[in-house]
Amino acid sequence: MKNIALITGATSGIGKATAYLLAPKYKLILTGRRKERLDELKKDLSATTDVHTLCFDVSKREESMAAIESLPSEWKEIDVLINNAGNAHGLGPIHEGNLDDWEAMIDINVKGVMYMSRAITPGMVARKRGHVVNIGSVAGIEAYANGNLYNASKFAVDGLSKAMRLDLNPYGIKVTDIKPGLVETEFSMVRFKGDEERASKVYEGMTPLKAQDIAEIIEFVINRPAHVKIADVLVLATDQASATVANRKK
Repeated sequence: MKNIALITGATSGIGKATAYLLAPKYKLILTGRRKERLDELKKDLSATTDVHTLCFDVSKREESMAAIESLPSEWKEIDVLINNAGNAHGLGPIHEGNLDDWEAMIDINVKGVMYMSRAITPGMVARKRGHVVNIGSVAGIEAYANGNLYNASKFAVDGLSKAMRLDLNPYGIKVTDIKPGLVETEFSMVRFKGDEERASKVYEGMTPLKAQDIAEIIEFVINRPAHVKIADVLVLATDQASATVANRKK
């Protein structure tokens, strides 16, 4: 019998790659805000596994709680929660920051993790088993100029992961924080609000990570033996040395 994995932000990037990779071994609950993409995923992956989709915004408290409450009984025992949904909005100094962008990052990157974890971990505690995987960032351990609120949101994920690990340790529940560096997904297009030229320069002259790379790490950590807990993973492209240093070929 397959365990159940819930993936937030499953309609693109790391979330989508993870859904395809886990499908042979897990039943999947896939969440996202774009229903047409969720429908396509369900149609495609249903040949491999059982799929249940939930279309809602993890940054909205009522929507998040209602979505999890709506799960049929056969889908309620979630074994793996992958808090993948997140975004960067804008890039600029603190004194010029866009307040709407700031709130959007705090809402999805921090509150989204909080809401989903609060909704799902009680069941894990009751069953004394489970695994929470939070997708953080190298930006959560290294601040960089103009990153301010994005840095703050990912530092929060790092702190939250550490605290969750303490809280859930008595119940045998694993918590993993995966911190990718530069990953070539829709991330930069969102950050630069659709400006393809600016987005492409983020990866210029180097070979960034791909969504599949992070999906493979997620698959690895959640399939370790029961006595093994991989707590924290920093993943960088070979060309990247830190949040701000990369070997860019001219």
